[in-house]
Amino acid sequence: MKGLILAAGNGTRLRPLSNTKPKPLLPVANKPVINYGIEMLYELGIREIGIVIQPDHKEVFKQHLTKNKNIRFHYIYQKKQRGIAHAVKQAERFIGTDSFVLLLGDNLINESLEPLKEACKKKNTHGTVMVTKVARPEDYGIAEILEGRITNVEEKPLHPKSNLAIIGVYLFKPTIFKAIHALAPSARGEYEITDAIQWLIDHKYKVNYVKAERPTFDVGTMERWLEANQWMLAQDPDLKNHNKVKNSTIIPPVKIGKQCNIKNSVIGPHVSVESGTTIKNCCIKNSIILRDSIFKNIPYEIVDSIFGEKTKFITEDVEDPSIHGMFGDDSSFIFSNFSPKKKDN
Repeated sequence: MKGLILAAGNGTRLRPLSNTKPKPLLPVANKPVINYGIEMLYELGIREIGIVIQPDHKEVFKQHLTKNKNIRFHYIYQKKQRGIAHAVKQAERFIGTDSFVLLLGDNLINESLEPLKEACKKKNTHGTVMVTKVARPEDYGIAEILEGRITNVEEKPLHPKSNLAIIGVYLFKPTIFKAIHALAPSARGEYEITDAIQWLIDHKYKVNYVKAERPTFDVGTMERWLEANQWMLAQDPDLKNHNKVKNSTIIPPVKIGKQCNIKNSVIGPHVSVESGTTIKNCCIKNSIILRDSIFKNIPYEIVDSIFGEKTKFITEDVEDPSIHGMFGDDSSFIFSNFSPKKKDN
């Protein structure tokens, strides 16, 4: 069995951060999102993993992927982003005659894949998908269930027939490529994996499902990224590198990277700080700070924010509103207090 992770998307909703780093490499609790998926595939016994990427992203992925000598990575290029099924099609030669687990690189799934594997062992099964209940089914690919298997799937239906969303975790036999080759583009011009699954069902190939037992996150917006970060920090309260903290209050859960310098500050809850960052005289809550950033003398309470690599945020003598936002790599923020000249009467 092989693994396949799709990581060629443009990440438009996370710009400007995704302009300088592909979305699957953005960190949750100081670890790239894609590495959570790689580790789950490894735990399942998979040692060959294909990564579908844009052609010019190979070097940055090689730099950030999990360092494990037992895993062999294969880089597969998708030159045009035309949907999930189109991305899977690019990997047909890599997959060959093997079954494979398919993951979306920007989805955070903190769930064992073993039930997926067991469900796909059932007689005449050609695919298994993971589903979870959602509050807004019209925003997802939705599965209808009957007697333990999927009978119908629909992408973002106007009138959903269930609240079980397909969440981007699949196990397929190579039959899926036969389905993908038979597809036409959807109304939005993409080759939908839900259409490929429906093709299997329509042609009498059995597709099973398993339900996710833990929260899952599509780290595709600032709000979802912060939510995923909160959840992962809570699962793994980190006490490492807190010896670099002086005269400060740490409110767990917080994760602090190596070679950080934190003084006279309040950090937390739900804050992750990547390596090489300096924070002095600040109060930061529910935020993500990427590596090698500098925060000094901020009289504002920083909350619900994301800061890119090498951000500089420095203030002097300013009054006290709050700050909220997402800031790209190499951003600089320097505030100085000044008094406008009074006009003569």
